This record gives sequence, structure tokens and C-alpha cells, in this order.
Amino acid sequence: MYASSRLFRPLAYASVAVATGGTALYTLSGNDDDLKSRIHKPAFNKSGKVVPPTFPQVKSRQEHIAALRRSGLRTLSQDPEQKDASNDDNIYDLLIIGGGATGTGIALDAVTRGLKVALIERDDFSSGTSSKSTKLIHGGVRYLEKAVWNLDYEQFKLVQEALRERKHFSNVAPHLASWLPVMLPLQSWLKAPYFWAGTKCYDLLAGSKGFKGSYFLTKTAALEAFPMQKKDGLVGALVYYDGQHNDSRMNISLAMTAAMYGATIVNHVEATELQKDSDGKICGARVRDLIPSSSKDDEGSDEFIIRARGVINATGPYVDAIRKFDKPEDRDIVVPSTGVHVVLPAYFSSKDMGLIDPSTSDGRVMFFLPWEGRTLAGTTDTPSKVSQNPIAGENDVDWILNEIRGYLAPGISLQRSDVLAAWSGIRPLVQDPKAANTESLVRNHLVTVSDSGLLTCAGGKWTTYRQMAEDAVDKAVEVFKLESGQSKIDFARTLQEFNDLPIVDGSCQTQHVRLIGAHGFHDTLAINLIQHYSLDEDIATHLVHSYGDRAWEVAKLSSKAGRLVPEHSFVDGEIIHAMKSEAAETAVDVLARRMRLAFIDVQSALQVLPRVIDMMGEELKWDRERLDSEWADSVEFLKSMGLPQNQYGISRAEVLAQAKAPVVLEANGTTESPTKKPKTMQLVGQGIATSGVTPSSLS
Repeated sequence: MYASSRLFRPLAYASVAVATGGTALYTLSGNDDDLKSRIHKPAFNKSGKVVPPTFPQVKSRQEHIAALRRSGLRTLSQDPEQKDASNDDNIYDLLIIGGGATGTGIALDAVTRGLKVALIERDDFSSGTSSKSTKLIHGGVRYLEKAVWNLDYEQFKLVQEALRERKHFSNVAPHLASWLPVMLPLQSWLKAPYFWAGTKCYDLLAGSKGFKGSYFLTKTAALEAFPMQKKDGLVGALVYYDGQHNDSRMNISLAMTAAMYGATIVNHVEATELQKDSDGKICGARVRDLIPSSSKDDEGSDEFIIRARGVINATGPYVDAIRKFDKPEDRDIVVPSTGVHVVLPAYFSSKDMGLIDPSTSDGRVMFFLPWEGRTLAGTTDTPSKVSQNPIAGENDVDWILNEIRGYLAPGISLQRSDVLAAWSGIRPLVQDPKAANTESLVRNHLVTVSDSGLLTCAGGKWTTYRQMAEDAVDKAVEVFKLESGQSKIDFARTLQEFNDLPIVDGSCQTQHVRLIGAHGFHDTLAINLIQHYSLDEDIATHLVHSYGDRAWEVAKLSSKAGRLVPEHSFVDGEIIHAMKSEAAETAVDVLARRMRLAFIDVQSALQVLPRVIDMMGEELKWDRERLDSEWADSVEFLKSMGLPQNQYGISRAEVLAQAKAPVVLEANGTTESPTKKPKTMQLVGQGIATSGVTPSSLS
């Protein structure tokens, strides 16, 4: 929808789509089951005070590891005549490798069909692509334009599927997902009909799965809604709605919900080899526990075998590595590209509205969004190699900043020092391994099965994770001849009180299964927390929109002086909750994926790191070697969040010294510590360079 020089043909196509298909699409889309009707309202005691709810107990990591080990016990050796393990209660129906959005989505889908499910993740849930998205839940207005321009039905189906799935997020996780108006500035009246037709077609494709219809803003109204943008050349704006979410917390909620339903879910366990039976069919995997000394067997080994009737490869950019465990000669199917994002202070964007730049200097689309109390801008799209924690390149960061400057009012200066964090994610575009043309990419997701039975699910995007999971499990049930619909899990024991028992009939249930935190979430929950625990309003709001009803547990675990840094709403109870209830095993697990501090403000994350390591070390009984390795690993990770090079080797002692040292504001606006440390730190909130622009300088 962004090539204004080619106006009339796509405008005609879009108009036809609006005229002929809009009403039918709206009618056929129907209404979702209203999950809000099953929300649990707070209970009150006789004196009128809220009674905090209780929640099902979470299994420990040791319990999950023990279950994985039991599956590898060779019961077949006791009966040489037995040809299969169909009657073995310890063997899993499915072993899923990969704990991103796709893998955890598959786990939740499979376990709620009554299957016995295990999932392992080499790093942490959402440690890769799934935590580094643009945070939008969207159909993709640019994909719709491509579909119209090229009369591409497959592209059209991709948009339609994504719009259908978009509403699913707010149904099953309303605390983590919300609707966001996005402004499309108009620089010419000639473009208005083209963009209007596109946004209306987008609305009508969504049908009842949408939120509100798009609308027009005059120039004055557009500047009031987004006062940071320049007014020269602006004639008005169109506003449409898409979804926004906290991606890594959504991912972790998927994992923990699957575990609540009975799946065995473990992070920091690496697949090192696929196991095959005498017929050459895959029947499990050899794995290694990467957490030091957490699950060694009687012989002191961290390696063990997991047996399963089917293995699913859902490792995102790493699917080729797992595929080559099966067939080393297979050609790669992943075509990786990197997308860089930068985080800026909140005052650079509207609090309640995003902005899309449809005409960047090189034709890419730029989003400028409020997110987690800051401003998120991106993204780039550059061919790359697959790496675990890619660092955002300076050229990409500078390109993003230059594009933003073109939209800001002349009185607003944007400097490199305003960047609070910068990170890069790898988008795993895929090629169909069975396609004759090796250059063509799969527009949607790909589900394929090798001759030996390795099922690979790759491609797609966050918005369509649930549909990807459904397709993968449907295929797994068919190929591996699994008996879904006969529950192996006693759901009632842990889920009865939530009125969330799945209908175990073999069909997909995930459109109706709420994620952890959603069951008792409601619009006034923050008020209940403030009244019960005397929390600051910003902390209560943050906890509710990060944890849903589990905010009760986090608030209870927090100390009275629990705020970790003055500039943010994160509290110490989140660190404890992450360890006890969300499978956090490292400091990076907490700072990056349970809390989002590393993604929002890398200097604040560095400032908090000593406290996180101390609290985790005390709870998890870390020795000195582990404490030291956690520091080194965490600083190494923060490089990928935008830590400046002069802090790459910073020590714990230096961080603590800088936190205590007074900061002197120089006449030129730079900050300098009187201790004159060789590795300097800035005041939190002033960016990641050695000087910065403060909010007061914009007035």
C-alpha cells in the first residue's frame, strides 16, 4: 500500500475488494467465544477486603528433568520380543525441540488434545527471534498491498489468516495484548484515496475479528495526536488499528500454560543427536542439560536420552542444524535476515498511538511505536548469517535514526546518545525443500516431514503462531499415528477452579485456552493490588499488564523497597517469581525475557545486574564459579542489547562503584564521575553513549 507512484491500478483492485467482499467477509467471520464471561472476579472477606487468589503449584525443573529421564529408560531390553513401546507410559507422544513461539504453541496445542508432550530449548524460552519482534500483532498492510498489486492469492490468504489470528491474542492473554492505533501521515491529498481504500480493505478483511474501523484525521488533529511529527507538508492522516503485545512474556506464558496442562517443559537443555530405531525412523533424541550440576545421573552425566513417538523441529533460524542431525547432506532451507530495533525515551512518541512511515529512503517500512513506557523504532531487513545473539550494526542504527529525524518536528533533536537499547533479531524466512526452484521463499509457514520422520515447522510470524501449531500437530497426529482425544493428563486436578478444562476430542482447543495470568485478569485489578499491598500506581499497572492475575503472587513476593531502579516499574518480587514460577535459570533469563529491562534500557539492566545475580545465587545456591560465570555471560549478552564498547569488559566492582559515585553535569551536557573510571557509565535514561539529550533540552 505504499508505492504511491503506482496509484490507479491497485486503487481499482482495492476498491473492488471493498465493494464485493467486505460485507461477506464481515458476516462470515462470525463472533469468537467470549472468554471474558469466564473471568474470575476477586473475592472479598467480611470486612470488604480483597482475598488474594491461590494458584496451582508449579513443578520444579528437577521434576521435569526426572520425567524426561524416565522416558529414556530401556524397558524394551527387558522383553526382546517386544517390537514397539506403544504401551510404555513413560514414552512421549511428541518431543518438541525449540522453545520459541512456534515450539511452545505446538506444545500447548498437543497437550490440550490429550497427548503426552515434552519440549526442550537449548537456551531460554523466547531467547531468539520470538523476543526480538516489532511487538505488533498484525495482518500486515504491506502484505495486503503486495497481494492487490500482484493479484497474489497466497499473499492475500496470509493477510486473511493473520487478521483472523490477531484477535486470538486479546482473547487468551488480554493482560499481554492490546489494540494500538497506528497513524499513517499523508503528505499529499493525491495519496489519500489510495491509502483510504487500503485501510478500509484491511478493516473489512478483519471483519468482526477487528477492533475499531480506520478513520481520517485533519492536520490539526494529527498533530494533536502525535505532536512530535513535523507539520511541514502534512495534510492529514489515516489511523488504523493493529495489535501489540509483550512478545517474550507471551512466549513464556505459552510455555508455562503448556506445563500447567501437563507437558514436560525444560529450558537450557540441548539436543545433540536424533535417535533412530532399527527401521531408520526417528524415535527420540540424545540431549544435554546445560545448567551446571542440576540434573546429573548416578554416574555424573549431564546427557540422557528422551524417547518419543514423534519429534518436531521448531527451532526457528536453527531448523537446518536439527535437520542435518537427520540427513547431513540436506540443503539449507532457512534464508536468514536481520531486523534491527532501537529503543528511545518515551517523549519521542505519542503515549497511545504508533506511527508508520510508508516511504523510507530505501522503500522499507518503519514503525515508531510506544512500548513498555518507551519508544520502539524499527525495523531493518538485511541478509545475514545465523548467530545466537547478533549485535545491532551501527549502520542499521544510524539508518533508523536518520529516518526518524525526517519525521520529527524541527525543534526536536535526536542523537545517537538518546538510544537506550539497540538489538537485532533474525527472521527465518524459509524455502520449500521439495520445490524445484531453490530461490523461491515460502510466504507463509512450512510443515514438512522427512523420510525418517522428522517433522519440521518453520517460517511464519508471531501473529500466526497458533495456526502454525495447529497445522503441525494435525500433521504429527497423522504421520505418527497418535491417539489424541484420550487424555493422559488429569486436567481436573489443577484446572477445575479456572473453569478451563479443554474438550479432549482430538481437535485443536487453543482458540479457547487462556494463558496463565488471564483467568483472573480484569480492568480494575491494579486498583485491587494498590489497595491490598499499597503499591505505587505505576508498579501495580506494570505488574498487572505483565503477569495478569499472577501479579498477586509477584506483589506478595516484593519488598517494601522493591523498586529496582527509580526510572522503571520493575520490582524485586519479579526476580523471585521468575525463579519459582517461570523457569528462570540465569540472570539473562530474568533481565531479558521475564522482565524486559535489558530490551528497554541496557544501562539500567547493567545497574540492576549485581542485585539479580545476588538474589538468584542465594535462592539457587550458586557457588563462586557460577556467580562469576553469570556475570561474564550477562555482560556478554548485554552487548547484543546495545552496551557500548567501552563497557564490554566492565566488572561488578566497577558497576557498584559507579552506582555509588555522584554524577557531575558538565556545561556541555555530558556526565562525568569524579572517580574518573576508565569505563564510564551514564545516568540511567540518558542513552548508551557518553553524552545525551535530556527531556528538558527539548522544551
